[in-house]
Amino acid sequence: MSDPFFNSSRYVLATCIFLVLLSSCKISNTSKYYVKAKENHAPFDAIIVPGYPYEDSTWNRVIKLRLYWVKYLWENGMTKNIIFSGGAVYTKYTESAIMKLFAIEMGIPEENIFIEERAEHSTENVFYSYYIAKDLNFKKLAVASDPYQSKNLKLFVNKVNRKLGVNIQMLPTMMDTILSAPLPEISIDPSSAIGSHFVDIENSQSNWFRLKGTLGLHINWQELP
Repeated sequence: MSDPFFNSSRYVLATCIFLVLLSSCKISNTSKYYVKAKENHAPFDAIIVPGYPYEDSTWNRVIKLRLYWVKYLWENGMTKNIIFSGGAVYTKYTESAIMKLFAIEMGIPEENIFIEERAEHSTENVFYSYYIAKDLNFKKLAVASDPYQSKNLKLFVNKVNRKLGVNIQMLPTMMDTILSAPLPEISIDPSSAIGSHFVDIENSQSNWFRLKGTLGLHINWQELP
């Protein structure tokens, strides 16, 4: 008879190895996604941008990259509206609110920016933002992020499309395009983005619980958010 503990441990190990291998990959042919989206789907009603933890006084390279990418998409007519997603998870700042502040300073009109403040994991960024878009009657959607996170999210976005009967597209960053352009530093006052429900996920959740969240296993597909 098989040992349940052994089977469970083997499953955890296999899952961890899978995630490590997956996270080491990125989408390399990003221009193909852009061309396909532009020719067949654009303009989108909204583009979803997952958040990233913000530390005091500075934006890091990941936030900067995602913001300049979505600004490029907005300036090139790929979307009119943007949904930033992410709560106060790793720091006291609500990730989506921080990104909104930067986006406004970058010239994107505030009336075209929406935020989702509940998500704790990248899969939840997509899931919860979809329902915000649905409430706003946004039908044509895409997810824009760096090539690494886009690789990790691709399977989940396919699952969302299948389960919810939608057609969310992926728009991974065209790195050469963005990094060859001027990327000026921008300053914000982050005080308005301090979250009222800081999670401190590293201390409040176990590694296993967070891993399940990364895989989208906390999502209840039968219950509306």
